[in-house]
Amino acid sequence: MTSAQRLEDIMEPDEAKLIRKTVREVVEKEIMPVRRQIDEDKEHIIVNRILKKLLVDLGFQKAAFPPEFGGLGLINAINLITAVEELARGDAGIAVSVGCVEWALAPILFPPYRNEKLLKEFAPMFMTDKPTLACFAMTEPESGCDIENFALKGKKIRTRARLEGDYWIINGVKQWPSNTDASLYCVVCTTDPALGEEGIALIYVPRETEGVSVGEIYEKAGMAADKNGVIYFDNVKVPKWYRVAGPGDDAKLLRQQISLGAIGSAAISIGSALNVFEIVNDYTGKRIVADKPIKEHSICAGILADMCIGIETARTYLYHVTYMFDHPEIYGPRWSEELHAKARIAKVYAAEVATMVAEKAMQLMGSFGYSRDSGVEKHWRDIVETIIWEGGAQLGRLDIARYFCNLKTL
Repeated sequence: MTSAQRLEDIMEPDEAKLIRKTVREVVEKEIMPVRRQIDEDKEHIIVNRILKKLLVDLGFQKAAFPPEFGGLGLINAINLITAVEELARGDAGIAVSVGCVEWALAPILFPPYRNEKLLKEFAPMFMTDKPTLACFAMTEPESGCDIENFALKGKKIRTRARLEGDYWIINGVKQWPSNTDASLYCVVCTTDPALGEEGIALIYVPRETEGVSVGEIYEKAGMAADKNGVIYFDNVKVPKWYRVAGPGDDAKLLRQQISLGAIGSAAISIGSALNVFEIVNDYTGKRIVADKPIKEHSICAGILADMCIGIETARTYLYHVTYMFDHPEIYGPRWSEELHAKARIAKVYAAEVATMVAEKAMQLMGSFGYSRDSGVEKHWRDIVETIIWEGGAQLGRLDIARYFCNLKTL
């Protein structure tokens, strides 16, 4: 690093800056004018139009694939969080849906488990002019956060994969995954719960495979653009080589996935918080109380300052953890306990900061803050989900304490 380089430029290189600029332009043009309607768009007509613009026209669905398979070769975490942060400024559900395409493909994209054979197999699905979604299918009805609790070593996974000759036979149910209505699933399975981590298997399943069916899509308080529901696997048969790695290695990749998901979740929270701050800063500069703008009153200025403190610290820490993820040659493997704990910090902190920012903004804006017209209440509803998923703030804190406090019994 030369003396002329800023830390911000090291953590967000020119490629990521270009992604930020491009995505922001699309958000301002395509999402901001209609984002209130997105929550009312039961048929996803508006959402599908926006997804086509992002996934096909801008190339997000093929961005992470290597150029030799028709992709753009933009595979790293900083590119992902830059895109989802900017998308979440407009609509967090859109950010989730787009970001989860790369998240579901991540197990076969990153070294040392980069799987050229599977990349070549599935690339044609994404090199089309049709919006194509991917889904990381993890959570189950019987054991939600238990799958993400590494102390349980995969023993609570109920979706079973049985090897018969050269094929896996998969049976089970997945509930609540983002992009439930996808074209390709990366399914978290177990070959035998008694094997613990050795039994964990990540297996890809195309949607059209016989035995795959999608049930009810849930209605939620927020994030309407991201479809969550139930996926059934009934004697689903896929080739043996559709498994990502193998015994023990798939467990490492699952930890990597949780860490990457936490990083992406933090980016979504921060993107939402940034837009809330933009809204409240503008409002408090125009709204006159006692003959001067609201933000010129010291008590209100202090509240705005707290928002800035939270956003800036959450964002800086997120970029630090993202840099760690992208540089395993310096910080160690992406599935390390250290990176996992720090990714959890980024996620828990960013989600709680975003909640605080939205709540404080509504207090400063009064009735207009929680009206549908302001945009703040939409972010407030969306942010709630970022706190809940991936085991919630409680499992996040437990993972943090396990590493930093060297817990032995929890």
